[in-house]
Amino acid sequence: MRRGFFFVIVALAAVLGLASCSEEGGTEEEYVNWQARNEAFFNNLTDSVEELLALDPTRTDWRRIKSWSKSDSIEGSNGDYIIVHVLEEGDASQPSPLYTDTVSVHYLGRLLPSASYPLGYVFDRTYTGNFYEEVAKPYKMAIGNSSGNNLIDGFATVMQHMRRGDRWEVYIPYQLAYGASGSGSVPGYSTLIFDLRLVDFWSPVQ
Repeated sequence: MRRGFFFVIVALAAVLGLASCSEEGGTEEEYVNWQARNEAFFNNLTDSVEELLALDPTRTDWRRIKSWSKSDSIEGSNGDYIIVHVLEEGDASQPSPLYTDTVSVHYLGRLLPSASYPLGYVFDRTYTGNFYEEVAKPYKMAIGNSSGNNLIDGFATVMQHMRRGDRWEVYIPYQLAYGASGSGSVPGYSTLIFDLRLVDFWSPVQ
C-alpha cells in the first residue's frame, strides 16, 4: 500500500467514525456531523503528514504549505495551511506563478465521502469522464486581481507553488475555502480535495 494512500485512509477513518445516520421522514441527511467530520479528517491528515516530514525532512512528496494571505511570523493553526500530495512532478528548475498571473489548469474538485457519495461529491471539474490529456481542454483563470474577483485562499496558495507539468492532490481546509457558509453545492465547513494539473501560466499584458 502506498504510504500516501495510508495517510488518507487513516484520516478518513476519523471521518467515518464520526458519521451517523440521522433520519427524518425516512430521508438520510447528506452531510450529517459535517463540521466535526471535516475537522477530524483534516487534523488527522495534518498530524500524519507532520509526523512523516519530521522523520524525513528531505521528502517532497507530501507538503504542508501556509496560505499566501497568512503571516509567516507565527505558526498559526491547521486551518492556515493546505496539504499537498505530489503525484507527478514537472520541471523543478522552472518558476511558479505569481499572484498577478493567469494560469491554465485541469482540475477535479470533490468533497469528503457523504451519505450518497462514497467517493465524495464532485462539485466542479474542467473535464468529463476520465482525464485524457489529448482531448481535455484546460481552464484559464486569474489567480487574483484588483477588482477582488480572486480565487479562494487555498487555491490561490497552491497555484503560487506549482510548476508547469505538476500534478498535485491538494487538501484545502474550509477556513481557506468557503468557510462556514459554503457556496453553491458546497456546504459550509467542507474540506476541498483537488486533483490539479498546472499546464501553463503567464503575466498580464502591461
